[in-house]
Amino acid sequence: MSAVAKVYRWELAKLLAQKRTYLGLGSAMAVPLIFVIVLLLQKGGPNDVPLGRYIRDTGIATPFVVLFFMSIWGFPLITALVAGDIVAAETHNGTLKTILTRSRERGQVFGGKVLAAFSYTLVVVFSMGIVGAIAGSLAWGFKPLTSLSGAPVSAGHGLALLAASLALYVLALVAIAAFGLLLSTITRNSAASVVGTLMFALLMQLLGVLPGTEVIRPYLLGTQFEAWHGFLRVPADWTPVIRAAWVCALYIAVPIAGGYLVFLRRDVAAE
Repeated sequence: MSAVAKVYRWELAKLLAQKRTYLGLGSAMAVPLIFVIVLLLQKGGPNDVPLGRYIRDTGIATPFVVLFFMSIWGFPLITALVAGDIVAAETHNGTLKTILTRSRERGQVFGGKVLAAFSYTLVVVFSMGIVGAIAGSLAWGFKPLTSLSGAPVSAGHGLALLAASLALYVLALVAIAAFGLLLSTITRNSAASVVGTLMFALLMQLLGVLPGTEVIRPYLLGTQFEAWHGFLRVPADWTPVIRAAWVCALYIAVPIAGGYLVFLRRDVAAE
């Protein structure tokens, strides 16, 4: 386990040295700021999205609304930029052979990369939430939040709901990262992996709105991106939350297992 931890720290250091890491993180933090500024300069708001009608009642509503918009393509793109590159970049840079001939086993190297990609996903989502809550509170105050059921909840409870909602969304987004890792391992091409991961994310959401998919819709990954809505009802609707937990676990486990097997069998002698 200590060996995986060392590889994990090494992978984090490499992420911190890459421009795309800061591009994704900066975008996640800039979107809520731009969102708040635009709303301050105009009247009206996104009344047709969850909590959109209460956007000016409390700053706590801001990250919820931004999460709704970014969940469609913003966060999947940010995730794909790193997850689709984290293994393929080693091939492009010609460093994979050196890494695998060191004292670390292949499983340890792969585990470190998985943890680094998942950590990045967690950081970008919660960075948006923190910046959004602060910017919104500065603009409209730190006040009670009106739930999707119409019942008011205290500001402190609203923050707890925000943390739970972001964590559940991260679980679904990690499934996208896992698929990106699989493509990055198989294709050995960063561009193909990034584009393929984004297309996968969009396809999952497209399938959810197609007619005739009602039976499988609750189990599609795109549906799990909206499971956090269950936290915003009074009382909380645990059905989508619990379903998202085990469905996302499957979407994560399958590509990670596939990527692990490919990585173990990878022939680096010709690279």
